[in-house]
Amino acid sequence: MSEPRYKIVFDGALQPGVDITTAKLNLADLFKSDVTAIERLFSGQTVALKRDLSHGDAQAYLQALGKTGIDARIEAETAIELSLSDVHEQSAPVAEPNSPYAPPRASVGESFAEFSTLKPMSVQGRIGRLRFLAWTMVVTLVSLPIISIFALIAVGLVSSDSTGGLIIGGIIAFFLGLALIVISILFTVQRLHDIGWSGWLWLLNLVPLVGSIFPFVIMVVPGNTGANRYGPPPPPNSTAVKVLSALWIVFIGLFFVGGMLGGISAIQQEYETSLESSYDSGSVTTDEIDVEVEPAANSADDAAEAAQAPVDSAKE
Repeated sequence: MSEPRYKIVFDGALQPGVDITTAKLNLADLFKSDVTAIERLFSGQTVALKRDLSHGDAQAYLQALGKTGIDARIEAETAIELSLSDVHEQSAPVAEPNSPYAPPRASVGESFAEFSTLKPMSVQGRIGRLRFLAWTMVVTLVSLPIISIFALIAVGLVSSDSTGGLIIGGIIAFFLGLALIVISILFTVQRLHDIGWSGWLWLLNLVPLVGSIFPFVIMVVPGNTGANRYGPPPPPNSTAVKVLSALWIVFIGLFFVGGMLGGISAIQQEYETSLESSYDSGSVTTDEIDVEVEPAANSADDAAEAAQAPVDSAKE
């Protein structure tokens, strides 16, 4: 026996408190269609927005459609149903293909994808929190060896006083840093789209004080579970995404331990330096005391000689 299939139907009903104009605009934004095509769904007839779905897929579509304000529902598939194409055929007037007055056409019911396509080098699309961390970790792992190599080369050029080499190295480092900044902006924009925010909010990273907090905000705020105005949700996280995002815990832990060891070493060195300074200052004080005691001893000898002088003269 085959698995039962379901469809999502809509008869023009709206959720309580939702304006019909708002619902139409939300649907047009969701399906990336024109409002004229969406208005045909509100004719009062029952229209199948999506067919041949499993129960889980139907629930996901219904959740996304519910955020637009319409009151759609799930029904089991039957042999005879009115589809969205039937509504287009009955209500849309026939116009000449090249007529400038022909209404725009869009396939509304079948254009809703379950998941968005991943586009790392684009401002379009959405990525979740774990994928944002994973992609950032990949860029970090790739850039660290390159930066280390350039640093070693720069040290060699400085020691050899090669002016031309330093200029070339500086140009390459500039373009490398620019590429890293562009990639970071693309990842941030897609993460903002997943939350439902405008990608232009990445400019908050340039604002003093706010820029130090905003990256943590976009890493903490969860994305929309269903489709939003920037498209369907991103695909589920793979094992590689989970492993790469978990590497940040190791990376931060190593950075913290390295900072602690460096701080302890600096404190120990400062303590040893202070002990040496104290010892040196103590030696100088002892020498000064010896210098001051010596004149006192000489004066005592002079006094003894003066006392013996009268005795000698009396004997004579």
